[in-house]
Amino acid sequence: MRPASVAPTTVRPAALRPTAVPPTASSPAQGQTQTQAQAQGSGVVSVLVVAGDAAAAQLRVRDLQRQGYTVSSVDTGAKALAAHQSYDMVLLDLDLPDLDGLEVCRLIRRTGDKPIISIATRDTELDRVLALQAGADDCVLASCGIREMLARIEAVLRRAHPRPQVSHTISLSPLHIDGTTREVRLDGRPVVLTAKEFDLLHTLAADPKTVLSRKELMARVWDTTWAASTRTIDTHVSNLRAKLGGKWIITVHGVGYRLGRG
Repeated sequence: MRPASVAPTTVRPAALRPTAVPPTASSPAQGQTQTQAQAQGSGVVSVLVVAGDAAAAQLRVRDLQRQGYTVSSVDTGAKALAAHQSYDMVLLDLDLPDLDGLEVCRLIRRTGDKPIISIATRDTELDRVLALQAGADDCVLASCGIREMLARIEAVLRRAHPRPQVSHTISLSPLHIDGTTREVRLDGRPVVLTAKEFDLLHTLAADPKTVLSRKELMARVWDTTWAASTRTIDTHVSNLRAKLGGKWIITVHGVGYRLGRG
């Protein structure tokens, strides 16, 4: 669900866009792994895992949930065709017990431009080509590790949801940020920042009244949603406070960060 508003600021969701998840099946054996009440209004990317192998599906669901995704699974192509419209992305095994996975991919693609990552059991050029021709945005091996899977998911989502352009020059007197020259001045004096420190400051300053979650900052500045990496933010926030003064970066406990007024 959306984080609570912190007056007078506006809280932004952690990930790309709000999602809706269809009603869960009456039991895990029927395919769903998360209740509708848990998923509604969560503000995170929802992923439908389609896999006939129950153990593989359970592993993918667990790993993705640990990274903050809303995840459900179904075990047949027919269930995937019935449920996919309520999800932001589909991870589709090509080896399904009831339907040809390539045909399922084609049918999902006909309904729109939803990101689809196909999962093949064989490492052959033909399998990859057929999956891409069927409409998949990417094709990975079933044996690939979770880090590679997450990296591919993030890459596909970046292409599907490109970042909006922001103003190159931001003036919040006495703080001035030039996105073209990547120069920062405070009270007229230059402030030397590292590349990521500048990116973090510019991201916060582009929408100074909005609280950005740690997860969203990781996605915008570091192009990742890998949960363990959010510790990186602590170091960069600390460095910015040391260079700008402690009141420029405000911590909103339990939510994230916003820009202050020095």
